[in-house]
Amino acid sequence: MPDLLWKPGASLQTLQARAELYRQIRDYFRSLDVLEVDVPVVANTAGTDPHIDLIPTQTCQQQNYLQSSPEFFMKRLLAAGSGDIFSLGKAFRNEEYGRRHNPEFTMLEWYRLGLDDRQLASEVCDLITATTGIEKCQLFSYRDLFEQKFQINPHQTQLTTLKHLAGEHCNIHWQDDNPDTWLDLLMTHVIEPTLPQGISVIFDYPASQAALARTEISAQGDLIARRFEIYLNGMELANGYWELTDAQEQAERFEQDLNQRQAMNNPAIPVDQHLLSALKSGLPDCAGVALGVDRLVMAKCNLQDMDQAQSFSFKRI
Repeated sequence: MPDLLWKPGASLQTLQARAELYRQIRDYFRSLDVLEVDVPVVANTAGTDPHIDLIPTQTCQQQNYLQSSPEFFMKRLLAAGSGDIFSLGKAFRNEEYGRRHNPEFTMLEWYRLGLDDRQLASEVCDLITATTGIEKCQLFSYRDLFEQKFQINPHQTQLTTLKHLAGEHCNIHWQDDNPDTWLDLLMTHVIEPTLPQGISVIFDYPASQAALARTEISAQGDLIARRFEIYLNGMELANGYWELTDAQEQAERFEQDLNQRQAMNNPAIPVDQHLLSALKSGLPDCAGVALGVDRLVMAKCNLQDMDQAQSFSFKRI
């Protein structure tokens, strides 16, 4: 049987569409006077998120990591006075290869000074429409989705109820006492498949899932994260925050992440002291978002597998 994996997964038509998409992205940000920046993909530390598996590497006899996002470097630029910026480049995560995942992928990330999460989400929708022609956009709150599907308030529901719902709807009966584990299961296995075609924006995630976003009390009295996720035709595409700027709170969240990584038997990650120093010096009020470009190519070209959106996916290297 001949070796066909030497061939690119993407067709010539898709590669041309991808190149055009890059041009459209850069034209869009040029029209907004947003500066394109280039940041390293290797550093001596990376994000501490317990749910992201990093790829370690050796560089100059030092333990380093391939970056899962340009975020920390970009925030250092923001603190240094860069103004509005975007990055279009490679990111790496040691996750399972599949139809919608590849360990090496292209990420578009940008930060806008003076905007909050609602305003930035609107800008993301504008970019998606400008590059794909998809105009239909619907807004949802995290709480509304859970109330409609399960008749519960996800910000206040007891752990036993979440476990029961996961057993009933997903036939999953794990031993896990983290409510976010069960909320994530219900979101990914039950709610996400019911999201409509077009652009779906979900706001106001639980504060326990804030990551690097600010938290506040909502009008309904729930402690929420000022974070949003955007889905395109039911596929997760972007994750954005009204950014946390408090260095002390960020240090505490890093510590919480490390404790959770230890509980999950995940490797410890050194805390990024450069980022904390940048926050202490003063990160301007801003909102930021990361968008998966390969998935945007899939939507633009009506593809079902990321291998068809990349020249050489993991199985072809």
